[in-house]
Amino acid sequence: MRHGVFFLALMVVTSVSDLRGQSAVDVKRPEERARERKVIERRETQKARSSNLEIRGTTAFKEEELRSVLKEQIATIHDFGLTAARADDTAFFLELFYRKHGYAKVDVHYSIEGGSRLVLDVTEGPQAILGTINFVGNNHVPAEKLFEYAVGPTRERYSRLQKNLPFVATDMQEGAELVHRYYVGEGYLDSVVDAPQYHFSAEGARVDVTMPVQEGLQYFFGDLIFRGNPVYDAATLRGQMIDLLSQPYTDRRVDDISRRLQAYYKARGYYSVKVEAIGEVEASVAGHVPVVVVISPGPVYKFGEVNVAGLRRLRPSYVYNRFASLRGKTYSPDVLDEKFRELMRTGLFNVLQINPQPEDGNYLRLDIAAEEAKAKEFGFSVGYGSYVGGIVGFSFADRDLFGYGRPLITSIEVSQRGYKGEILWDDPHFLESNVELKIRLSALTFDFDGYSKFEIGDRVEFSYNFTKQYKVGLFASQRHVEIISADIHDDLLGDMRYFVSSVGFFHTLDLRDSPVVPTRGFVFDQTFELAASGIGSEIELFRTTARASYFIPIGKTLLEFGARAGLVRPLKESTSDITAIPIDERFFNGGSTTVRSFGERDLGPHDHRGHPLGGEFYTIFNVEYTFPLYGELQGAVFVDAGNLLPEADNPGLGDMRYGIGAGLRYKLPIGPIRLDYGVNPNPREHEDFGAFHFSFGFAF
Repeated sequence: MRHGVFFLALMVVTSVSDLRGQSAVDVKRPEERARERKVIERRETQKARSSNLEIRGTTAFKEEELRSVLKEQIATIHDFGLTAARADDTAFFLELFYRKHGYAKVDVHYSIEGGSRLVLDVTEGPQAILGTINFVGNNHVPAEKLFEYAVGPTRERYSRLQKNLPFVATDMQEGAELVHRYYVGEGYLDSVVDAPQYHFSAEGARVDVTMPVQEGLQYFFGDLIFRGNPVYDAATLRGQMIDLLSQPYTDRRVDDISRRLQAYYKARGYYSVKVEAIGEVEASVAGHVPVVVVISPGPVYKFGEVNVAGLRRLRPSYVYNRFASLRGKTYSPDVLDEKFRELMRTGLFNVLQINPQPEDGNYLRLDIAAEEAKAKEFGFSVGYGSYVGGIVGFSFADRDLFGYGRPLITSIEVSQRGYKGEILWDDPHFLESNVELKIRLSALTFDFDGYSKFEIGDRVEFSYNFTKQYKVGLFASQRHVEIISADIHDDLLGDMRYFVSSVGFFHTLDLRDSPVVPTRGFVFDQTFELAASGIGSEIELFRTTARASYFIPIGKTLLEFGARAGLVRPLKESTSDITAIPIDERFFNGGSTTVRSFGERDLGPHDHRGHPLGGEFYTIFNVEYTFPLYGELQGAVFVDAGNLLPEADNPGLGDMRYGIGAGLRYKLPIGPIRLDYGVNPNPREHEDFGAFHFSFGFAF
């Protein structure tokens, strides 16, 4: 059991697969190609440093930098010898480097001394700074808009904080082409942008540019004329392109008409539909261009049989069963794409290609070519959390146990507060249905502040997704719990050795864009759990929890809201309310994911030694605002509130405690590393002013 979150510092994974030979060509991974490229660059750099080359007349750049720029040319001379042609190429590339940095009048001459020594004489001239860019003829588009396109090629190499940009003639020519493309993209089909005109200052240190523009007429979409066999009425088809038709006319948007209508028809089963949209610019009236759309829908297709090739360990029935529900239904590319994503998410495949093939009777046979991923995986991890201390973990997973596509995951985790071992069996398609079955066996020890426990148990869970966003589930759990040592008095611990058997229900509505790294959306989940003697439990209680989180993007920043609450009650009243619920079944509050002005589990009632005792009811409210600082580093400010009541007779918002703080986040693909400090604005006796939290993952 993890209490507090942790910082994942290192993950090393080694995969084990079948040792049979493969006939496929071994394609190098991008990281392998990048490493090879770096090796080559290092060799070229070494040759550049040791080459028989002299560069004279340079003051703007260090010789080491210029040798690095010319390393490829120098390496060629080193490997194949010095010739006039190679010397000329080297001088040319050096001159090109200078021109890209604004030295428009640079001149580089080469000479070969002694047959093997290359000398480059550089006349740098002044560095020309780009002055003003004057657009002539831009009657409808402001110069500020055109300026960004004109300087775009130069700006790519320099920070936006740099006010003075060097003058580079080739960049200006490319910028003029970008200005022309912008005009065409805005419907000015007849626009012309003439070659830039350069005006050098007397000393050549500043260049003003004039860019003549002939805008011409701006075109828009006119009538949409449907021909062939549209099947659907014209108003319905136009409705698919309202946003497109309201924009200026361009050839690209005409092509988009064809693509959108093809997608519309294919989504309704017309697999072989053909749509051709033709804009008739010569027939335009007052700049409005009519578009003729010819539609040949073909027949409506249905999903047919499935053929699978390329499997070695995974049984073909696994793939057949995933598509069994589609047979006889109307073809839809969206449904097929969802099946593809579902299969790839399993991790069973490196490559998966699904090719529909028309057959007699207007059926589509699905030819599936697969390349299996390595199924077995060893994992090692190390980390640190401000509450649990150092962490070391080991895991072994087989994603394709016995070839049935069901994963089995085993893991061991050791921290400074305890250990945990777990075995998880996951059957996403129980009895080939859409019901998911999870069976979890676990054993752990953990040292909390005030007591240590040993626990061993299991949990069986069935869940079903009614939609992509809404899931419901049932679970049954059995646990043996024993308090093996305690500094808290026995009168406050409750039962110290017990067996709890419970059943429960949960449901989740998840509208976030990502369950791992959300940047927008809403999530709500709720659980209900009942432990009773009728199902073998030695303690009897009812427990429920609820959580809601809302993420709102604001530009490059993120505003997050969270609310949580929980209640646990004994089914039979005890003579001593504090011991009606064993201490390990109570709720705790405070820490890196709750009210951050308190240490882990430190909010709420304590014994006379300062050990937390937990409670029957809690609430947590969080507001956090994160913003970028530099690269993947983010800053955050937050406000937390919450309470923990020892008894749930009158649950509510009484005895609320608060936290105000700030922190840093470092974004990773699997979640952020967090460093937070929360301030307690109203500390009570024996309470700290605030608390630091170093952790991994989102706070709520």
